[in-house]
Amino acid sequence: MSGKKERPVGVAVDPRDVRKPEPVRLTGRYVVAEKLDPDKHGADLWAAVKGHDDLWDYMGQGPFHDEKAFRAFLDERAGSTDPLAFAVVDKASGKAQGIVTLMESRPAQRVVEIGNIVYSPSLQRTRNATEIQYLMARHVFDDLGYRRYEWKCNALNLPSRRAARRFGFTYEGTFRQHMIVKGRNRDTAWFAMLDNEWPGRRAAFERWLAPENFDAEGRQRESLSALNAVAAEERG
Repeated sequence: MSGKKERPVGVAVDPRDVRKPEPVRLTGRYVVAEKLDPDKHGADLWAAVKGHDDLWDYMGQGPFHDEKAFRAFLDERAGSTDPLAFAVVDKASGKAQGIVTLMESRPAQRVVEIGNIVYSPSLQRTRNATEIQYLMARHVFDDLGYRRYEWKCNALNLPSRRAARRFGFTYEGTFRQHMIVKGRNRDTAWFAMLDNEWPGRRAAFERWLAPENFDAEGRQRESLSALNAVAAEERG
């Protein structure tokens, strides 16, 4: 024996191939995710976001002061495969309420990001808003087999940072002066969820979304943050 010490190396990853995200229709109890279609979703989305210019404060586009400009944005976004945009459609009304996007996909590394999230006021702080995150994460991990799911946002965007933690993403650090957005420096906060964390996150989502988690007035009995904390403790 040479007596040479072995260096630590990373955990081996199974060699299966994964594909880039593609247009699919994901159906939950409250909401549907389907490929963004400006003809189908444009009018609903414009009605949901018009006059709410603060929605675009931390986005690379917007605000849009008329429907024509907004439609041009939707056309551009719908024509892309990466980022791949999905409309968030309320099952009860059939109306589109927002947009979520899978982007920066790297199949060889099995990494993908959810970003360019637009939640209209009618979507914010609703069960739909949480269920769409569950549907997208389940698709990424269970259907596509990715191992790392990222969430990045402007470090000044405190609501987005809180949402990332609530949905079960872990803060990993801030890239200083990472981008220039609308002529301004942007520090970017990075969050991620890993495949070995997903089973606990999935159970927390499903328990939170269950009808019995809400009282007659629609108030939650257990918070998603608390459920994710329990899952993390059980995982150790």
